[in-house]
Amino acid sequence: MSGERPRHAPMTQFEVVDDCLLVGGIALPRLAQRVGSTPFYAYDRAVISSQIATLRSHLPAQVHVHYAVKANPMPAVVHHVSSQVDGLDVASAREMMVALDTGRDPATISFAGPGKTAAELMRAVAAGVVVNVESETELERVIASAEELGCSAKVAVRVNPDFELKSSGMKMGGGPKQFGIDAERVPALLARIANSARLVFEGFQIFSGSQNLRADALMETQRKTLELALQLAEAAPSALRTLNIGGGFGIPYFPGDKPLDIAAVGANLASLLPDFERRQPQTRIVIELGRYLVGAAGIYVCRVIDRKASRGEIFLVTDGGLHHHLAASGNFGQVIRKNYPVAIGTRMSGGEREIASVVGPLCTPLDLLASQMELARAEAGDLVVVFQSGAYGRTASPLGFLSHPEPAEILV
Repeated sequence: MSGERPRHAPMTQFEVVDDCLLVGGIALPRLAQRVGSTPFYAYDRAVISSQIATLRSHLPAQVHVHYAVKANPMPAVVHHVSSQVDGLDVASAREMMVALDTGRDPATISFAGPGKTAAELMRAVAAGVVVNVESETELERVIASAEELGCSAKVAVRVNPDFELKSSGMKMGGGPKQFGIDAERVPALLARIANSARLVFEGFQIFSGSQNLRADALMETQRKTLELALQLAEAAPSALRTLNIGGGFGIPYFPGDKPLDIAAVGANLASLLPDFERRQPQTRIVIELGRYLVGAAGIYVCRVIDRKASRGEIFLVTDGGLHHHLAASGNFGQVIRKNYPVAIGTRMSGGEREIASVVGPLCTPLDLLASQMELARAEAGDLVVVFQSGAYGRTASPLGFLSHPEPAEILV
């Protein structure tokens, strides 16, 4: 048990009318009728657009914003975001297909991730997508693909720096990593790129971590990233066209989490860029974000099937759970579990309240969406809402676990 008993986290991005949550201006019961069944994910396009606009208002105007499709690859979401950002970053052939279907210039799409197959690399080279190379072997496969196709291949080097993003939810750089090429090995790889007539060098991707709410940590990492890029650029076969400095911008999930001070991050970046631009004037600076753009715009909705008491505790048994929303359940018990912001979406204000746990239909005690949380008193038929569910929800979950139906998705 988490021991936390918050009412629910602030949800200023969603409106409440007559005790009912509205998403995209639609009352939750009506939205459930539109979807046709529960459970489902719903994403609010207005919230996404507002978040992108707020981000841009704080970042230097010359910074390009890319969307990391892995955060939420639903095609409708990707199309909506694509019209408001400068590029898309993908991590699989299927994500690449979704990105290309938006009609974007392939040169504004990059393909990252370790373990790209020869077939995936062939498709990326044929499409004109930028390949963020993660190893020496991968570079040779890109060259082979370009030679077989009789065309050039756009490549950037993903660098594993010798520093990490402190206080990040997941550290993607520093120390031994499966991601990218160790910084000390990069000059040799750049020499290989220079010696291939098939390769067009684009620049670097230096991605150090994700889900960070500390502005000071992000500011320090951005400074180190720009310094490292300048050092490595001395060995590059041409001027840097693009420098992807990663993202790492987090969103609050749990009680006590404070929103990232994006104004401070933007101001710091603005102070760092003039010196970099003087030394690399042709370079586009890219920030790659996923969760920060769409995370707060999504909810997961499931229906209470049964209300039961067990030795003094109340359990709301729903038709959704761990198999649809692994992160909210606590990732199979592998982390110290904390409650996501959860509410009874059809009883949002006033009324009787109680301490209850929200559990799913699976045959495991790990199927837990809310542990001993203060909620409105709910009955069978009420709709449970898990907020902050717009990123790494449906596609980051074990949808086949125990063979229950998959949840639907809707963009409103």
